[in-house]
Amino acid sequence: MSVSHPVTDQDIVDRLRRERAATVQSLAEWLGVTATAVRQRLSRLMEQGLIERSSEAAGRGRPTHYYRLTDVGQRAAGNNYEELAVALWEEVRAVRDPEVRQGLLKRVAVRVADQYRDQVTGDTADERLDSLTQWLTSKQIPCEVTQQGELPVIQALACPYPDLAAQDRSVCAMENMVFSELIGAGMKLSACRLDGADCCSFVPTPTAVDA
Repeated sequence: MSVSHPVTDQDIVDRLRRERAATVQSLAEWLGVTATAVRQRLSRLMEQGLIERSSEAAGRGRPTHYYRLTDVGQRAAGNNYEELAVALWEEVRAVRDPEVRQGLLKRVAVRVADQYRDQVTGDTADERLDSLTQWLTSKQIPCEVTQQGELPVIQALACPYPDLAAQDRSVCAMENMVFSELIGAGMKLSACRLDGADCCSFVPTPTAVDA
């Protein structure tokens, strides 16, 4: 059983933020509950407009049903204060001079990172990456660390600002700046959902791993 507390609707929403789509059976196995219990929660979430279902033919048998978050569900998931972020970002976009705008993005990234520096600990870049991932997950932004060759990679399994990122990719650049500030070393965005990737991936520069 992957969930140690009584199962909630939020558990299902969080899982679908990670997996994008799942079946009743896969959710039941992950949550450690019966398929009936999962169906009851899925039905309620669909009534709320947070989840939608699609079907795929599976040979001559019954079709397989997949459940995924709707756009409303994506916006409702997590604790990200997106309305405020959108308003603030509109002000950033209003700056026309590229150099001034870049400088503003950098200052915003430093200010955001300063608020959370004490939450990200570790003596090495690897340790700080692990700490950052744990902190993001605690803020309902599911992430994990994987390996890309010899380099660790932060994979953001759900975007904290899906609508905002869809409007302006500079959001991704600023998120990368924030991560660089918190890790204390250079990072780069190596894959992005906006380009069709399964998740956004942030990779430390080779020199950062030795930091």
